[in-house]
Amino acid sequence: MSANKFRNIAIIAHVDHGKTTLVDTLLRQSGIFRENQQVAERVMDSNDLERERGITILSKNTSVSYGDIKINIVDTPGHSDFGGEVERVLKMVDGVLLLVDAFEGAMPQTRFVLRKALELRLQPIVVINKIDRADARVSEVVDEVYELFFELEANDEQLDFPIIYTSAKAGTAAVNSSVPGENMKPLFEAIIEHIPAPPGSPDGPLQLLVNTTEYDNFVGRMGLGRINRGTISAGQQVSIIAHDGSIRQGRIGTLYTYEGLERLPVQEAVCGDIVSFSGLEEIKIGETVACKDNPEQIEPITIDEPTLQMSFMVNDSPFAGQDGKYLTSRHLRARLFKEMERNVSLRVEETESPDIFQVCGRGELHLSILIETMRREGFELQVSKPEVIYRREGGRLLEPIELLMVDIPEDKMGVIMEIIGARKGEMANMTNIGPNQLRLEFRVPARGLIGLRSQLLSETRGHGVMSHIFLGYEPYKGEIKGRYRGVLIAMETGEATMYGLHSVQDRGVLFITPGAKVYEGMVVGEHTREQDLEINVCKKKHLTNMRSSTAETAIRLEEPRRFSLEEALEYLGTDELLEITPQNLRLRKRILNKHDRVKSQKYAQSNLENTPRTEFETTL
Repeated sequence: MSANKFRNIAIIAHVDHGKTTLVDTLLRQSGIFRENQQVAERVMDSNDLERERGITILSKNTSVSYGDIKINIVDTPGHSDFGGEVERVLKMVDGVLLLVDAFEGAMPQTRFVLRKALELRLQPIVVINKIDRADARVSEVVDEVYELFFELEANDEQLDFPIIYTSAKAGTAAVNSSVPGENMKPLFEAIIEHIPAPPGSPDGPLQLLVNTTEYDNFVGRMGLGRINRGTISAGQQVSIIAHDGSIRQGRIGTLYTYEGLERLPVQEAVCGDIVSFSGLEEIKIGETVACKDNPEQIEPITIDEPTLQMSFMVNDSPFAGQDGKYLTSRHLRARLFKEMERNVSLRVEETESPDIFQVCGRGELHLSILIETMRREGFELQVSKPEVIYRREGGRLLEPIELLMVDIPEDKMGVIMEIIGARKGEMANMTNIGPNQLRLEFRVPARGLIGLRSQLLSETRGHGVMSHIFLGYEPYKGEIKGRYRGVLIAMETGEATMYGLHSVQDRGVLFITPGAKVYEGMVVGEHTREQDLEINVCKKKHLTNMRSSTAETAIRLEEPRRFSLEEALEYLGTDELLEITPQNLRLRKRILNKHDRVKSQKYAQSNLENTPRTEFETTL
C-alpha cells in the first residue's frame, strides 16, 4: 500500500463538543462493527476516569476504511490541561477536523489546539456539530470560526477550509446547514478530498518519530508513531536517535497497525501508516527510529512548559498505612518517574528530602487526574496546595496569565465581575450568546483560578460554565487574598461523636459525620471567622442521675460539606496538606501539634517582619 492510500487526521475541539461521539459514528458507519455487535457509547473513552467524568484524557488511535483509502483517526483531549497529549499527536497527522458546537462556538480550548495545528501547517476541515440543538446559532458560530482563523494568522490555504454540518449523535452530515443529512458520507468525502496524503517516500531510509509509549504485559514497552519515510518490518535492525543526537542500536520486535479498534500484528508497514512496535525497551517519546546504516533525526517534539506545581510526599499522618498498598518513598518515586515517561507535560523533581517530590503540570485537572489514578492503584500520599510557577526576567517577577471565559446568567454579571476582579482579572470582552445569557472574557493570573470553579458554581447555582487557556507570562499582578475563613481543627485523636459535633456546629460548617475517625491537627470544618479554631469533636456527654428537661429532644446535625478531590485541592491553605488514600480524603495541618504550630507561625511572622521589603518582593 502506498502513502497515497492513507489519510491521517486528528479530531480537535473544546471539552464536550462531541469528538468521541463523532468517532463512534464514523466507526459504526464504516462497517467496523458487526450488525449484532454490542458496542458501548463513547467507545474510545476506555479509561474509567474518562467514562466517569465524560471527558477524554488520553489520545487514542483508530482507523476506518472508505473505499480503498485507510483513514487513521486520532481522538484527542479537549481540555488545555492535557495539551501535551494534543501537541505530540499532531505530529502524526496531516490534517485536523476542527469540531465546534453549534451553540457554544469557538471556546478557549478550540483556540489552543487550533493554534498548534496551524503552526504545524496542518490542513483543517471545520465541522459544526450538534446542529439539531434547539438553541443552535449556526451562522454566528461560522463567523466566529472565521474570526478565530484570522486572529491566529492562518495562511490562505488554511483559510480555504470546507465546512461540514453534523449531528454526531444522529449520525448525519451535510455540506449545507439547511439541508438535512442522511449519513456521514459528506464528511468521509471531505476528508479524502481535502486532507493531503502523507509526504515521504516508501523507498527512502526509515524515519519514524515516537509520539507515544505504553507498556504491554506480554511484549513489554512499546512505541507508537507515524512512518515518515521508508518501510519498517518486524525483526528489523534499527538505529534510535535520542534527543541529544546520540545513537544506539536496537531491533524491532512485534509490529502492529490499527484496524478499527483492534491492534493487529503485521510483518511490514509502509510510509504514511501509524504503527506501534515492541522490542525497544528504552524507547522514549520524541526519539527517532531510523535506518540502521543511514540514520537521520526528525526534530524532537517540543511541549509547552508546566504552569502549576505541587509537592507529593509520603503519608505521615497517624492513620498512615490503614488503607493503602503502596506507602513508601520508593514506591512513590518509581510511580512518578514512570508517569513522566509517557506524560510529556509532567515534570518530576527530587528535593532535599527523600520523602518529598516536586511535581509540575499544566493545571489542576492535569495533576488531579494523576492523583486519582494513583489513589485507585492503591497509593497513599499527601499533597500540598497547588502553586503557580513564577519566572524572573530582567529583574522582574513574571507569572502565568490565562484567558478565562465564563458563560453566566445575565443577572449574575455584577457578582461574577466582583469575584474575578478580586482575583486580579481584567475584562477583555463581553458577548450576548442567548436570552439572558452572557459570555465574559478575562485575562487573569493562573493563581487566581485556583478555587474559582466551585465559587462560580455556587454563585450561579450551577448555571455558570468556565474554561481557560494559557496565554503567556506577564509581570506579577500583586497579592490575591486566599481563603477568607479559618478552619475548625480537631484537638485530639479519636472518633467523632454526635454530641461533640452538635456542640460545635454553630462555629461553622462541618466536613465530617458522627463515627468518623479523626486525629489531632486534622481539619474537620470551616470556621465562621478568619482565624483557625481548635475544637473537640470526640467529646461525649457526661452521664448523671439527673433528668434534663430537654433529654427527649433529638440532636440534629446539619448536612456536612463533602469534597471531591478537585474541590479539596482548591480549598487547601498554604499551611495545610491533603491526605489521600484509596478510601479517604483528609484535610490536615502540615504541623499537627497545636503548640508546635503556634511556635512555627510566630517564627515565620518574626522572619517576615525582619525581612527588608525589596528582599521580600524578590522571594515571592
